[in-house]
Amino acid sequence: MAASLTLSLLAVVTLAAVSIAAATNITEILAGYPEYSEFNTLLSQTKLADEINSREPVTVCVLPNGALSSFTGKYPLSVVKNILALHVLLDYFDAPKLHKISEGSVLSTTLYQTTGNADGNLGFVNITDLKGGKVGFGSGVAGSPLDSTYTKSVKQIPYNVSVIEVSKAIAPAAVLTAPSADVNITALLVKAGCKTFASLIVSNGVSKVYESALDKGLTIFAPNDEAFKAAGVPDLSTLSNAEVISILQYHALASYAPIGTLKQTKGKISTLATNGAGKYDLSVKTAGDSVSLDTGVDTSRIASTVLDSTPLCIFTVDSLLLPVELFGKAPSPAPGPAPETSPSPAPAADAPAPESAAAPTPMLSPPAPPTSSPDGAPSEGPTADSQNSTSDNAGGFLEAPATMKTLMLTVSVSLFAFVFMS
Repeated sequence: MAASLTLSLLAVVTLAAVSIAAATNITEILAGYPEYSEFNTLLSQTKLADEINSREPVTVCVLPNGALSSFTGKYPLSVVKNILALHVLLDYFDAPKLHKISEGSVLSTTLYQTTGNADGNLGFVNITDLKGGKVGFGSGVAGSPLDSTYTKSVKQIPYNVSVIEVSKAIAPAAVLTAPSADVNITALLVKAGCKTFASLIVSNGVSKVYESALDKGLTIFAPNDEAFKAAGVPDLSTLSNAEVISILQYHALASYAPIGTLKQTKGKISTLATNGAGKYDLSVKTAGDSVSLDTGVDTSRIASTVLDSTPLCIFTVDSLLLPVELFGKAPSPAPGPAPETSPSPAPAADAPAPESAAAPTPMLSPPAPPTSSPDGAPSEGPTADSQNSTSDNAGGFLEAPATMKTLMLTVSVSLFAFVFMS
């Protein structure tokens, strides 16, 4: 009976955890609201959906169909992505929290701030309680108008994901500047400290391969100059020209894959070197915010983002990517030698057995006095302040994410089952 009850409880907890994980997929959430289909499509096209799904807490300020038409018809997708990124707040805001903002106003960090392209407060959104039931939204740049307002709540998964509707796009003029259409990849690599790699792709004609793949999307993993000086790096001059070209093409994907997309990637991914004669694929490993590429021979960490502008993404990596097809799999560590044992000395025949001493009686500590919660203990629930917002009032506490609560509940149930069955 006890075992059956325990299994039932564990099954319920597991199903709850799976439900939460599935529900935090922003495209699946918005799929149930056809009035936001255009916004949802743009999240997928710009790969922002992957970035949103890899973060929590997060608040998505959606716009109804037609609200972005003045931008989508005038600006390239890279600019539209910047506008959308300003509508993704790296904090949890639901209706009650919006109407209880400390000091009446708060600057909230957005996804645009994480790109490194935001100067000053351009990557922040100003949220202000306008009283009378209205909440205004505007750019974090000083003097910007609060010309967008909170319309309604759409969907909440406390305290991980919140989807709310706002009346107008937040699009300051500085975000509407389109990047140059003619991107000089080698110049960007040299400026980022990847001069050796830039020289190799030019001298071997791979830079032209990169440029031809750019229209459909391109992601480059460029080793920095120090990576070529590291111990154990193969001498490329001993390889054939075809092998060097394969290695250089192995450092790029024929698709636009920003960091959020890489975090969501499962299984093997093809590279520009992938062909019928060899796989030349990679695996992605994540540990928190750290992302690494596993070749089967070695692992290289993504060190920085040089450029993230649809359809091109350039990263620096801290070591050369060595494909299995050319360098074989990483060798397994050799087992250590078995420890040598010396024979134990034989006990003396007439040696008297020592008298056993009585173990001392352990001293018992007095029981701890009972504790009680003070009258002013805070109650559960979100506060107006948060880790990703800036305001004058830093009080309050952070509510644990729902996934953390699920993990704690799972551990508690497991401990209960162990004690109960023993």
